[in-house]
Amino acid sequence: MAKELAIVLNNGGVNSAVTTALAAQRFRLIMLHVVTGAANDDDARDTATRTRVAFDQQTAHYKPYREHVLEMPFLAQLQAPGGPKKSGDGADAKQQSRLGQQLLELLPVVSAAARFAAHYQAVSIHIGLRVGPAADELAQGTEYVQVWQELLQQSCGFPDLDVSAPLLEMDPWQVVDLGVQLNVPFDKTWSCVGDAGEPCWACRGCRAREAAFHQAAKPDPLRTARK
Repeated sequence: MAKELAIVLNNGGVNSAVTTALAAQRFRLIMLHVVTGAANDDDARDTATRTRVAFDQQTAHYKPYREHVLEMPFLAQLQAPGGPKKSGDGADAKQQSRLGQQLLELLPVVSAAARFAAHYQAVSIHIGLRVGPAADELAQGTEYVQVWQELLQQSCGFPDLDVSAPLLEMDPWQVVDLGVQLNVPFDKTWSCVGDAGEPCWACRGCRAREAAFHQAAKPDPLRTARK
């Protein structure tokens, strides 16, 4: 009997790769990648290109049933003034921006995933949202996921559609540790906020990634491969 379908949001980062691996254990995958880089923003466009490369590499690894790339440049154009640029990884979004802003930016992305779920008659939407174990933020993130699920199941008429955020309460190092257990291809993920062909290992995304692998006592294949 064929596995049921699941929509997986994948931005090319660490959280996305681990979430994809978890979903692949139970479902056939439909992987979605959202491009947010504005056409008139060279840095955003280049970073979007690099995260797209990571998505393509993960697609080749996981071999999903379908994959889609969605262009949403308005998300970058509507970014809060003075706010930090979005990391390609999102591995420690709690520190990079206020949780409320992160959840706000996810709204149109999850909405698009829901539309694809309806089209493919998928039974699950997997998102790599991670807020950590802090009680207040965990409660906020949990409520966010529950509201989406109730909206889709009750108001939109998809009673069997589940919204899953399996990494929600984890610390970054726990995500890395789980990913190693699942044989996640971390060398095919991208965390740097820069636009170079190689990670800079100095930006907030690279530093957060390095700290997560260090705390998990695991080597980062993306870094060791470059040595």
